[in-house]
Amino acid sequence: MSTIVRVEVHEFEFDATNLARDGGSQSVTYKKGATTRLGKYAVSIHTDDGGRGDYVALWVSSPAALGQTLMLAPRLIGKDARQRIAIYEDLKRDIRQFDHMGHGAIDIALWDWAGRHYNASVSELLGGYRKRLPAYASTYHGDRAGGLSSKEAFADFAEACHGIGYRAFKIHGWNEGNAREEAENVLHVAKAVGDRMTLMLDPACELRTFADALYVGRACDDARFFWYEDPFRDGGVSAFAHQRLRSMIRTPLLQTEHVRGVEPKADFVLAGGTDFLRVDPEYDMGITGALKVAHLAEALGLDCEIHASGPAHRHLMSAMRNTNFYEVALVGPDCPNAMPPVYRCGYTDQLECVDAAGTVPVPTGPGLGVDYDWEWINANRTALHVFDRSGSRVTR
Repeated sequence: MSTIVRVEVHEFEFDATNLARDGGSQSVTYKKGATTRLGKYAVSIHTDDGGRGDYVALWVSSPAALGQTLMLAPRLIGKDARQRIAIYEDLKRDIRQFDHMGHGAIDIALWDWAGRHYNASVSELLGGYRKRLPAYASTYHGDRAGGLSSKEAFADFAEACHGIGYRAFKIHGWNEGNAREEAENVLHVAKAVGDRMTLMLDPACELRTFADALYVGRACDDARFFWYEDPFRDGGVSAFAHQRLRSMIRTPLLQTEHVRGVEPKADFVLAGGTDFLRVDPEYDMGITGALKVAHLAEALGLDCEIHASGPAHRHLMSAMRNTNFYEVALVGPDCPNAMPPVYRCGYTDQLECVDAAGTVPVPTGPGLGVDYDWEWINANRTALHVFDRSGSRVTR
């Protein structure tokens, strides 16, 4: 056995520049000169044979997800780190009354442990074969502060992304959910770059009504968009509503970002609610859970698109045939992707991470293949939670 004897959860904070909280939602968007304090956390798993696995959670670092991670972490003590499937099943049951968002970071850290244990990258353990991944630029929501503040600004930014190397571009529109404004934006960007870039739209559930979703969807049809994602205020979870929408537009739907785990996603797709499946190793109970979703989609002859960015996402995509693009999220003119500066190895998901062909590399070192800057994490840490055989304790 490789017995887990210690689990650490490190909370930390950092400043994101030229970004501010949107007054109408919890999202951040462009505001020149603004500084927003953001919180993330890292999971570190230690075994009695000297093994270690780490993961910095990038997309699930809300207080709610952190609370779930802290609920699950003590359950790891005494388990064999090699038995990821057994651990997955136990933690999945333990957190069945919640949304599973705190599970993924733990599973990914276990995969990092396994890669280091066997001196192989996670991609190699998965049988991955894709070395570079075609990427799309996934924008911040539109703003009213001179960033992505008009359809012309979105088109200009798409042109800039094409100049960097991107051959695909996804729009997150404005938080107001104005259907006419969203439709005009779709058509304008398509006219500017649609002959050179694959285009997608993700209102992120901001459109107010089914009728609004239908109106914008028909604009996507006219603009020949590649997919239409999470259009309206059902929260992205109504299979019936999206089946009806699919029957009334031609643009493929991409759903299930907000449906957690393989079984509910199976129900959603079998009910006719989507054309593509959505998966995220952080959202869907880790790499272990995400693989199940990818295989579900493959069994049904469907593509499965990975939500968001990060080293775990790249390793997962390297082993998937039935997927199209890596999401470089979130990006915009004159503001950074709000990722913490936790890598010492040069890994990045900033806008300029693609090469001239619009692709990103899969890390090749043991485990996740990234070198975390623990000096920086410790210097910016706001709390350390430690779980071991003696119990649990917190320091700040």
